[in-house]
Amino acid sequence: MLLSAALARDAFAAGRVLVIVCLAVTIALGGWLTGQWMTGGIDPDSLHAGYFLPTAAGGLIGADAAAQVQLHALAQASFGIGVISWILLGSTILNRLFTRPALPSALVPTMAIELGIPAVAGSAYFALAGQTVDFVACMLGGYAVLMALVQLRLIPIYRRLPFTPGASSFTFAYAAAAADALGWLTITKPPGARGYAIVVIAAITGFIVWIAFRTVVLAVRADRS
Repeated sequence: MLLSAALARDAFAAGRVLVIVCLAVTIALGGWLTGQWMTGGIDPDSLHAGYFLPTAAGGLIGADAAAQVQLHALAQASFGIGVISWILLGSTILNRLFTRPALPSALVPTMAIELGIPAVAGSAYFALAGQTVDFVACMLGGYAVLMALVQLRLIPIYRRLPFTPGASSFTFAYAAAAADALGWLTITKPPGARGYAIVVIAAITGFIVWIAFRTVVLAVRADRS
């Protein structure tokens, strides 16, 4: 959806069609998975923030993309799917993280997604409401800051983890946070905004390149073994 929205800047009709198709597939998949979860049988200890991705993240990213191709009613509907799914799933997932045993090490990186969701919500809201700072924007931004502080607390835990494909959770969450931060810099224009933006872009690009490099090394080693 993000690539389709970017395409629309140069080929509007093609990009718009692709946004619609991708969003339809995302919502269909989210609906099917939600129905599957409602049938029961999910072990509470197996819950993690990755469950946000099909509906909460998918809906919010869809809202951002749809707004960029001037499908505002569809964008609002998608934003509703994302926010309501975030609220409903968030209470269940946080309850599991607060009250149940720690996640297995392979799933610990998914805790980064707790930052990605409010960041994506913030970007989507700016796409929908325009480049303005209001109550909702500040509310979403405040929660994103809280989750960023949570990530700082989790760094010692992350450092002890072996590198696994689950590290891709960090790329989604931190790229979303970087994009949201760039949106705030663009709108508020604080002194030194350009310098801050350069630092944010350089940091997230370097981090994702490092994750990609480690993933390739892991794949090569697995192939050799």
